[in-house]
Amino acid sequence: MGMNSLFWRFCEWFYSFPEPPPRVRTKPMEVLCVGYPRSGTESLQHALLMLGYDYTYHGWDILFEEPLNIQAWVRLARKKWHNPHGDGDCTITAAEFDALLGHSVAVTDAAASCFAAEIIAAYPDAKVILNVRGDLDKWHASAIKNLCHEVDDSWVLWLFSWFSRKLWWSWHVYQRFLLMRLFRCSDSSLHSGLGNCGKWINREHSAMIRGLVPPERLLEWKVEDGWEPLCKFLGKEVPHGQPFPRRNDSAGFQKKVENALQRHKETVLKNLLLTFTCLVAVLAFVWQLVG
Repeated sequence: MGMNSLFWRFCEWFYSFPEPPPRVRTKPMEVLCVGYPRSGTESLQHALLMLGYDYTYHGWDILFEEPLNIQAWVRLARKKWHNPHGDGDCTITAAEFDALLGHSVAVTDAAASCFAAEIIAAYPDAKVILNVRGDLDKWHASAIKNLCHEVDDSWVLWLFSWFSRKLWWSWHVYQRFLLMRLFRCSDSSLHSGLGNCGKWINREHSAMIRGLVPPERLLEWKVEDGWEPLCKFLGKEVPHGQPFPRRNDSAGFQKKVENALQRHKETVLKNLLLTFTCLVAVLAFVWQLVG
């Protein structure tokens, strides 16, 4: 079923909730970190915050920021991948990104990598970091373990998403749009793209970034490189006595997923109970009619 079908359009209407006003850019966008998820993105976010890049937006913010702009992220994804009036190309303006990132001076993880070409074009003065894993096999194993097994294969998360508006959008934006399109999935499972083709898709993404960004504006970097090349590229002093932050290992990722569930647990349980009660009432009524 295509994402432009009446079913998904109805679901987006049914699960919609009031949105915050668009953000307005207050400071220039300075750093775009366009490497794939599970490539040190959260460690890089904390490093940039320590260097004074406040705020540095991360893919987790799509799910956890308050108030949520998650519906607007889906609209951006629709414009890029599911535009019925598209002309074969996609341009997302700085104003469109600013509506979501106007408070940020740097961005990393899926918020940048899923829209890498568009965000690079939108902010031509920003420096670009291609954050990678030194070992592609380890990146692939980590991505499959966390993105596929912990999230995509979680029937509990999928089931609960139908009983909470905000949890539904959390599943919708990542599992039906951002990650599915980023990894060019051929069906409704991340395994078809990430599992079967993830390594060469990652290599193609890196090659695209190198082709889009002039060398003087680009840094290829991995967490093991630490502070020195990062600070040199950004023109910053290395933080004295501060070890490079290491965040979001597999245990940390699972904790974030659990937090997402816990955050919406009360709403899910209430709506589950309400649905069950209504179902029992309808069945009892039908039983009386046919009895």
